[in-house]
Amino acid sequence: MQRRAFLSVSTIALTGLAAHWAAADPAAPALAGTAGAQDGGDFVDLLGASVDRLTAAGPAHEQHTNGLLTAHLDTVTDPLDTGHHRRDAFQRLHSLAADLAHTLAWRHFDHGHYFLAARHWIAALHNTHALGDTDRAAGILSDLAYQAAWRSDHTLAQDLLTRAHHPAARSLLHLRLARSLAAAPTPAPQAARCALNAAEHDLHRAGSDRPSWCTWMSEADLAVDTGQTLLDLGDTRPAHQLLTQGEHLLPAARDKTRGIFLAYQAASHLTHHDIELAAHAAAHALELGRRTHAPGCEQLAQRLIPAFRPYARQHTVAHFLHLASV
Repeated sequence: MQRRAFLSVSTIALTGLAAHWAAADPAAPALAGTAGAQDGGDFVDLLGASVDRLTAAGPAHEQHTNGLLTAHLDTVTDPLDTGHHRRDAFQRLHSLAADLAHTLAWRHFDHGHYFLAARHWIAALHNTHALGDTDRAAGILSDLAYQAAWRSDHTLAQDLLTRAHHPAARSLLHLRLARSLAAAPTPAPQAARCALNAAEHDLHRAGSDRPSWCTWMSEADLAVDTGQTLLDLGDTRPAHQLLTQGEHLLPAARDKTRGIFLAYQAASHLTHHDIELAAHAAAHALELGRRTHAPGCEQLAQRLIPAFRPYARQHTVAHFLHLASV
């Protein structure tokens, strides 16, 4: 299937194909290494350098850089479809296409464009499959599962999660599985706790030599996702402690993630009726979401508004409600 056609398939069909692409044996690129094939190395270097500059521009410029990155993905797709490059150039083009599609998928997800996000994750999966990178394929499937869980489709999320080889990759998959098992309409507490234990075990075995797509996975992520899972299971006291611990462990460079962590922390405070602490965390989450151009983080904070309205006369709550209304 050509990559442009692959990007046009419906979300349901793409999701159904996901497990097949992750599990099937990668096929050799058509015409790669044949007589008359071009080197293409300089062209790939040029594209890669341009992509690096665009992604480094930061979230404030995404309204402009997203279109340029999409155009770069189209440009990378052309030589992959025609097949007139050497094998090493094909591998680099597939890697660049996977990076571009993966970046665009998360950007579309952040802005609530879930159909576009799914299409780009599948495009990333397709190119990762061509490279034979099963760990990254598992990671991309876990991203699709994360989106499914975000949209409360926990059955789909659990179906998408698959086994990876690297311990850091497995840890992330186990964490996302635990979150889905706990948040499902019919929770599975024992299975969720088993997945949490597996995630902790694998992360402690991961070391520093990790696949590039999950180098960010840390003790902070483990603490917060474990805390959110326990919160969904009704185990509120350790959940609150873990959410607070995770937010403190997170490095300053990950403020977009910090905003999401703080929104979870605010929800945890609300379950304990710690209204002032909850409002403070929610306001901070909202501010970070806006500063880092993360609509998903804003959405998490905005969802808490109904729970705060009965306490609107409290100063901290009034401040949060005012921020949310601006």
